[in-house]
Amino acid sequence: MSFDVPDELRYLESHEWTTDGDVVRVGITDFAQDELGDVVFVELPAEGDEVVAGDAFGVIESIKAVSDLYAPVSGEVVGVNEELFDRPELVNDDPYGDGWMLEVAFEEASGDLLDPDAYADQIA
Repeated sequence: MSFDVPDELRYLESHEWTTDGDVVRVGITDFAQDELGDVVFVELPAEGDEVVAGDAFGVIESIKAVSDLYAPVSGEVVGVNEELFDRPELVNDDPYGDGWMLEVAFEEASGDLLDPDAYADQIA
């Protein structure tokens, strides 16, 4: 099976993605949502909370498992996709679009970020 790995994103080995910029978006990859199965619950930090690159920032629960979510960047949470609280299945339907999780005022990236080719190799 082939998974979508957008070229403009950077990835953690734990299957989270981030955009580039002063304010970045964070979510989980197409591969991760497929592995999890149907997502039924997402626990995310609140706006104003700090996230630290490499540390857990929330929890995602599916019909198969409960997993921690890891921050690919450090910074202040400036946006939370509150639609996921009522419609967690958006993570399955559109992991890089409507299924995004956080917007973070970028301070520092994880030293472990992978480019799209390296991430694609990891999940192959």
